[in-house]
Amino acid sequence: MIVRPRHHWFRLLFVWRGSVLPEIIGRLALVLVVSVISVLSREWWMSVHAHSALSIPPFTLMGVALAIFLGFRNSVSYDRFWEARKQWGGVLIAARALVRQVAAALPGDEYVEVRQRAARYVSAFAYALKHQLRQSDASQDLALRLDEPTFSVVGAARFKPQIVLLELTRLLSARQRQGQISEIQWLALDKSIGMLGDTSGACERIAGTPIPYTYRVLMNRTVMVYCLLLPIGLATSIGWLTPLIATFVAYTFLALEMIGEQIEEPFGTEANDLALDALCHTIETSVFEMVDLQPLGQAPQPVDFVLT
Repeated sequence: MIVRPRHHWFRLLFVWRGSVLPEIIGRLALVLVVSVISVLSREWWMSVHAHSALSIPPFTLMGVALAIFLGFRNSVSYDRFWEARKQWGGVLIAARALVRQVAAALPGDEYVEVRQRAARYVSAFAYALKHQLRQSDASQDLALRLDEPTFSVVGAARFKPQIVLLELTRLLSARQRQGQISEIQWLALDKSIGMLGDTSGACERIAGTPIPYTYRVLMNRTVMVYCLLLPIGLATSIGWLTPLIATFVAYTFLALEMIGEQIEEPFGTEANDLALDALCHTIETSVFEMVDLQPLGQAPQPVDFVLT
């Protein structure tokens, strides 16, 4: 996630880090080269193939249709991004509710270990979910937060977040069977644990259902073909303004396409993806504070204005 202070509009014109220019600069250079070649060969083309010269009107119609297409694609991508953010907001809410309920149900000094263990399980769940969504190794984060027997069980599992919840449920249900947690309190705890499971499943649904690959191929081809043909149509009408106008139009379309690609997979580590490291630290800090524990890691800091 890009984290930058608000700038004056004029300074925003020259922002490099945090924009998509580094990713599309090569394609923009290609459009610029094609534009220059189109202008240089304009006289020859008009004299030899005047009957087949391109003009602006067809590109105007194509541009409107392509803009609508890109807008729809970006809307779908942002819906996935926003749904992912809401689900992680749900993880934070359910985690706080669960640890608060455990602290209220088991308030005595003799239950300090149980309360702190439950908070560590909740934190481990968040980190396990993050690593599962990013398809990265969760061993280091889980080893810090789980005891050795539990870590052995969770580490060998394929769906680690669910096993963490299972171990947490076993921990609390044992207290309920011993009469230390009432039936009403247990129902509330089970509901919060269920909310964590629901949000985990929703995140897995988003990560496991990407936008169809053929849709991405169609969009990429359409945008690139349009941007490469546009200078040919503009050269016969606006001459040496073609490189400037064609490159600017290409920047708009290519940037929109790139933004859509980045946010359609919100759990990655690209500049515009969700800052899951920071979210996990926030969850851990929040629930640990309720049981008098210190966070086990430092708060992530932005690197080149990007917070992961």
